[in-house]
Amino acid sequence: MDHLPLRTPLPAHQREPVLDVVVPVHNEEKDLERSVRRLHAHLRETFPYPFRITVADNASTDATPAIAARLAAELPETAWLRLAEKGRGRALHTAWSASRAPVLAYLDVDLSTDLAALLPLVAPLISGHSDIAIGTRLARGARVVRGPRREVISRCYNVLLRSTLAVGFSDAQCGFKAVRRDVAERLLPLVRDSGWFFDTELLVIAERAGLRIHEVPVDWVDDPDSRVDILATALADLRGIARIGAALARGTLPTAGLRRGEERRSGALAGQLLRFGAVGAVSTLGYVLLYALLRPATGAQTANAVALLVCALANTAANRRLTFGLRGRGGALRHQAKGLLVFLVGLALTSGALAVLHRLAPGSARSAEIAVLVAANLAATLVRFLLLRAWVFPPARRGTGSPGA
Repeated sequence: MDHLPLRTPLPAHQREPVLDVVVPVHNEEKDLERSVRRLHAHLRETFPYPFRITVADNASTDATPAIAARLAAELPETAWLRLAEKGRGRALHTAWSASRAPVLAYLDVDLSTDLAALLPLVAPLISGHSDIAIGTRLARGARVVRGPRREVISRCYNVLLRSTLAVGFSDAQCGFKAVRRDVAERLLPLVRDSGWFFDTELLVIAERAGLRIHEVPVDWVDDPDSRVDILATALADLRGIARIGAALARGTLPTAGLRRGEERRSGALAGQLLRFGAVGAVSTLGYVLLYALLRPATGAQTANAVALLVCALANTAANRRLTFGLRGRGGALRHQAKGLLVFLVGLALTSGALAVLHRLAPGSARSAEIAVLVAANLAATLVRFLLLRAWVFPPARRGTGSPGA
């Protein structure tokens, strides 16, 4: 399958809807009209492009369908569709697949998220900066009002995702997301879940494909009347995590056709090589100086191990920020842990080179030791770069940035 084309900004003047905001609902006769009218008024006042609101009713049994139909008849930018089967993921999949708007979004009907974040959410997609945008309640700058029980559940879920699936995004289930249609057209057929895990699965596949995910800290107030079955949702999420984790372990997570064009990645590789080389030169100099300082007191092998360990920690931190463009604390400990495993490769090569030197030429001068160690480090550099790029800081981490939370 062909790669996705390079992202481009949307033209400034559009006659057809640029944004389609989907509101998935199931038995929401109490909140639907008030929320849709409020959303409609907000978009009319603040959104500079044509828009549409789509109410996606999934198998409601109350007055929700009648209210949705009346709103669609009264508000010119509003439409609705009816699904015979229940499922928020199914409703979003159906509505987004049918829409021709270049930017697709959704928000929960309770409008827990402050609508002032809607334009910042979709702006990076309109400008061509990002592929997907998500609201986050867990990043610096977010303001959240909710009970301790839901706070603990949300944070535990996202910690679980980070520890099991090694995700980089901070908040998988905030009901406030947007995606470019060209991405959705290829991404949606790969998402299997039709319920609450839909969001997480979509984001994991997109991140693993290297798509750029933009995060927007939001103001969020918990809906005390939420009827979500937390236990059933949690069990479904755990099954989804196990399924995605198994696919990752087997290497079968579907990402074909989701990467952007080769031109962009080639340029990124060249820049990474230059920055990696600069960081490596400084690290090598620091390593040589530290080895020379420690060698008289500790011996060759201990001095080599200590100097290499210190420089490996500094090297991983510097490459994380400068070479691969990751910011903030998110994932830093995991990156350092993997960096230490890469350090063992360098330690094996340098220690082995020292052992061979001392066996072949006992009593070698310090200058000979340093020359052999520098040569061994150069040999390890290529392996280190490949491991950093493919394993420690894989493409999925690099496109998204880190929320710093």
